[in-house]
Amino acid sequence: MTDQQHSAASFFVARRQAFAVVMAIELWERFGYYGMQAVLTVFMVTQLHMRDHDVNLMQGGLGFFIYSLPVLGGLLGDQCLGTRPTMLVGAFGLTAGYGLLAMSLGSQAVFLPALTLIALSNGLFKPNAGTLVRRIYAGDGTALDAAFTLYYMAINVGSTVSMLLMPWLQQRYGAAVAFLACAGGLLVGLGYYAVRAGRMRRFLAARAVEVVRRHGPSSMPVPLVERLSTPVLKGALGAGILLALLVVWGFCTWVLYSPALVQLCIILAGVGLLLLWVWLYVRAKDGERPGLLLTYILCAQTMAYQIFYQQMQTSLTLFAMRDVSGVYQLGAWRLFTMSAGQFQALNPIAVMLFSPLLAWLYRRHAGRGQDASPAIKILLGYGLVALAFCIWWLAAGHSTGLVSPWVMVAGYGTMSLGELLTIGLGLAIVARYAPARVSAVLMGALFLLWGVGMYLGSLVADLASVPADGGGSLAGYAALFRELFLGCVGLCVVLALLLPLTCRLGQQHRSWTVNKPATVT
Repeated sequence: MTDQQHSAASFFVARRQAFAVVMAIELWERFGYYGMQAVLTVFMVTQLHMRDHDVNLMQGGLGFFIYSLPVLGGLLGDQCLGTRPTMLVGAFGLTAGYGLLAMSLGSQAVFLPALTLIALSNGLFKPNAGTLVRRIYAGDGTALDAAFTLYYMAINVGSTVSMLLMPWLQQRYGAAVAFLACAGGLLVGLGYYAVRAGRMRRFLAARAVEVVRRHGPSSMPVPLVERLSTPVLKGALGAGILLALLVVWGFCTWVLYSPALVQLCIILAGVGLLLLWVWLYVRAKDGERPGLLLTYILCAQTMAYQIFYQQMQTSLTLFAMRDVSGVYQLGAWRLFTMSAGQFQALNPIAVMLFSPLLAWLYRRHAGRGQDASPAIKILLGYGLVALAFCIWWLAAGHSTGLVSPWVMVAGYGTMSLGELLTIGLGLAIVARYAPARVSAVLMGALFLLWGVGMYLGSLVADLASVPADGGGSLAGYAALFRELFLGCVGLCVVLALLLPLTCRLGQQHRSWTVNKPATVT
């Protein structure tokens, strides 16, 4: 083996080891987060004795913060603390949040602070873990695509295992044990990181030197903490950021206490997004505007999926808890049982099953020059979502007893395939059509938009709130699923009517992209 071959082999080994560190901590972080989500709704209803109305609004407010706070985490990671320190602060915060949730049964005063600490810490962790993957594979697009495929597979593996395990622990040993298991899983990930992080740091340092050598210092932004010359200044910066995070935590907790304040935040977020979009559009070059307008339209379309997705954590979990049999049977054979929270695991399972199939279909059609536009894929996706809620509506509306759990398999499977064709395209839409110089801003705006969708989904779920005596739940869920089905059909009609516009904007964007080197300096 020549020196050059040996150097290349060493590089690939080091890169793989660095990626393994990030993927491991991401797997355990998702293990904790999705395990908490699988337990939370049932915990609030059965052990905190909250009304459906309060549960739905609480989940909506939490969902809004979960999707909006990564904007703050991305800014801190890029501009202030650095990517790895911000990610680690988020991981420790999540661990503490799960621990506080375990204490909330004995002291409900810590319940809302625990939820908002989890939301804030998730916002610190999530964008920076993804940034590390991009830095590890910088300059190698093919390897980056493969790495993100494994990365998202790790997310789905972690979420599937935890969504099956945590509800079982909750049922058998209590919710406190389940929440502590979420914290324990993340501690395992942090322990692995502590042992292996040195390899990743050395690899990233070497990559940074190489990137600066090739593309200049401006290609590798340096966070503020690394530009400060003395430990005193760095300590002052760290203390200031910690104080600011405590203020944000307190503010989010205060907001979550009041549904009216959450609604005000949603309105302000919506107005802010609209003003941002108008400002970016006005400042854009003429040739960039078709792609920018198409980005807005398609991102708004993906946001609508969150309204339906939020039902998994609200109305569908409550429906499963009250009106669905957990016993899977094949004829006279009893196969296995699932609890209400465990049904949520059907979503990541279906995503893992359908993702390779869709990737193969995309490659096959692209090879034939028949690749469908994102607008058409989104329309097909919402057709599948409509079919899923039609399944649930018919099952709830025609059942005289407990609904078969196979109905949940059919509904979740169909809806999850729709997920891959709708919200699964969201980040790709921004990367494909938005100008590169504003893509990071629009990525953050997209997550904020999805957070608004999560809150709207909780308001929709509230239409099927069951009264305190628990009566009439099946009829209420049947009515909700019917309205969601009809609403999704109506959405499909609107998207179909928009197809000529989206196709024209797509053609204008492609034409400008092709001619840009010759016409734009």
